[in-house]
Amino acid sequence: MRTGNPALKESVFTDSVVRGAGNTMTINGTVNRTGWLILLVTGAAWFSWSRSAAGVPNPYIAIGALGGFIVALITVFKKSAAPITAPIYAVLEGLFLGGFSALLEARFPGIAAQASFATLGTLAGLLIAYRTGFIRATENFKLGVFAATAGIALLYLVSFVLGFFGKSIPFIHQGGAIGIGFSVFVVIIAALNLVLDFDFIEKGAEMGAPKYMEWYGAFGLLVTLVWLYIEIIRLLAKLRSR
Repeated sequence: MRTGNPALKESVFTDSVVRGAGNTMTINGTVNRTGWLILLVTGAAWFSWSRSAAGVPNPYIAIGALGGFIVALITVFKKSAAPITAPIYAVLEGLFLGGFSALLEARFPGIAAQASFATLGTLAGLLIAYRTGFIRATENFKLGVFAATAGIALLYLVSFVLGFFGKSIPFIHQGGAIGIGFSVFVVIIAALNLVLDFDFIEKGAEMGAPKYMEWYGAFGLLVTLVWLYIEIIRLLAKLRSR
């Protein structure tokens, strides 16, 4: 069983079933936890947004990005702490997204709302497609999405390292045809990761993972949603800059 989301891998649920006891994970429970996390992200994003000057980065961007990364790592390695760390991660990511979105909003009015609706619409659409069987997470499907996600992650890592030397990978971060095409591809792969996350959460519930895994499953899904939102708003910014 493969997923492009590093927070949701097969051993996560397998190990939890062996060690878990008491109440077990359910799909409805995970959906409810995901809803709470989205509300926390939204509230923290509004707070960060409201304290952003037009076109000027606020400190919450760095706090949210660094803090969110650290808390995400803690959650991945200490899954039983997810009921505590997942909400903290949601707040920190909200701080980052609010400040980041405000920067782009200053240049392209209305872009944040467009990205938000597109992200939630993609989530709803793919959930419906998955539940109705229109999209199935077959092994070949999982392998393809996993390989594409790993390739994107490697490309971003190389781009990040090159940034320290004042270099960048040509075209992919620009608003030309290649840059837009690349962003469209990344948005599609990020969206397809939602299908893998749905499948993995469903398998976890079937395997009887412990109750705290509802929070962990919601956390993993939120990781993908944050990535999807960032990629969508970047794509919209490239389109608006032409």
